[in-house]
Amino acid sequence: MTKHEIKAIIDQTIKEFNKSPSFESSSAKGKSPAHACSTIHIGSANKWLCSDVEEAVHNAQRAQQVLLKSNLEDRARFISAMRDASRLHAKSLAELAHTETGYGSTAHKVLKNLLAADKTPGLEDLGTSATSGDDGLTLVEMAPWGVIGSITPSTNPTSTIINNAISMITAGNAVVFNPHPGAKRASQEAMRILNEAIKSAGGPETLLTTVNEPTLQTGNDIMKHPEIKLLSITGGEAVVAQAMKYPKRVIAAGPGNPPVIVDDSANIAYAAKCIVDGASFDNNVLCVAEKEVFSFSNITDELIKEMTENQGAWLISGSDIDKVARTVLTEKEGVYAPNRNFVGRDASFILKACGISFYSKPRLIIAEVPKDHPFVMTEMLLPVLPIVRVKDIDEAVENAIIAEKGNQHSAMIHSQLIGNLTYVATALDTTIFVKNAPSYSGLGFGGMGFTSLTISTPTGEGLTSARTFTRARRCVLKGDLRVV
Repeated sequence: MTKHEIKAIIDQTIKEFNKSPSFESSSAKGKSPAHACSTIHIGSANKWLCSDVEEAVHNAQRAQQVLLKSNLEDRARFISAMRDASRLHAKSLAELAHTETGYGSTAHKVLKNLLAADKTPGLEDLGTSATSGDDGLTLVEMAPWGVIGSITPSTNPTSTIINNAISMITAGNAVVFNPHPGAKRASQEAMRILNEAIKSAGGPETLLTTVNEPTLQTGNDIMKHPEIKLLSITGGEAVVAQAMKYPKRVIAAGPGNPPVIVDDSANIAYAAKCIVDGASFDNNVLCVAEKEVFSFSNITDELIKEMTENQGAWLISGSDIDKVARTVLTEKEGVYAPNRNFVGRDASFILKACGISFYSKPRLIIAEVPKDHPFVMTEMLLPVLPIVRVKDIDEAVENAIIAEKGNQHSAMIHSQLIGNLTYVATALDTTIFVKNAPSYSGLGFGGMGFTSLTISTPTGEGLTSARTFTRARRCVLKGDLRVV
């Protein structure tokens, strides 16, 4: 596909989103995701699909040595084949991920796969720098680490595999993946497709390896393996904390609870559309998605009206808020967490489970709540969005900082005031800050810049790309090769 064709697909999907039927998960139909995927055919045993971690690391090492002997033109050909295969299978991989996990929307997962295929940087991301002077010439080149251990999530399984694989192989590495057990079949199918694409382009067949049955234990085995020098972790706080225990380089994508601020200078109709588009995208499983709104009191009623009457949001109030909270959240000793049975589910599925009447097909549930409500303080990863009234920009920032919990992940604002745009961006200090657009614009989807599905906030790399998975090597030649 050309860039114009890809853009046309994205534009048409967004245009038809409101009138599209919701994609019910297998669990919503009375089947567990595991049962629904029990007959998925991954293919006969392959060298990339291994019985244990030791075999996976060994096969990846051998492939990486072959990759190192290939020239950059060869590597570019491998990456091009991976992109083409990802585009070709974007829909089937999205369907597989949705069937297996029950999370999100198939249509949106297609878009994420295409985004990863098209906007993950390639060899252009790897630049060589040179310094010359009286003492000669110094080159700094970006070199691979070798074999990377990568832990991937269930929320964005196939798009993360595509994104990580392109970045890491572009950088000259091989990868041993440990996909989330709840998305193992979809993740393995993505790896199979990419490995076959590399092989068809003349490359080694095991640059991406994994185990038949990924578990917490195989994840730990990968993280501690002596031949894996670099870890890329895309997951929750627990797996990030575990990875940090090992004496090796870790690139970690941690949690987020992104706030969005709407002041009274904003274009309210446009802000309402952006917020609902972003918060409902793939049923809010993206870590960058709007998770809570802080809205100036004098425009909150107008904002809610636009969201409900024109953008497909469903407002709950009174006892219905308590019903939803009891359903989608769990609580232990005052600490709230999302109920996994409702992560990534459709808004209509949640409303039905709560016994709340509704009509049409709402794509987002909204509720006006106080600033300390569990909806505000919990990263829920489902289409329930709290709205908190604030009197001014200072109160909005104060509350947003508390809700964001110092994750320094993502935040949004809708405003026409340069002073407020700058003040909020500086005060929140997040890795991604989006002004006057849906949250996903920060990933290059409808916004400028490259994309990444591994956004490294705890370790500070930000949106990862090929360059992230390299190490700098300096070569110094004394006195020669300078021609000036």
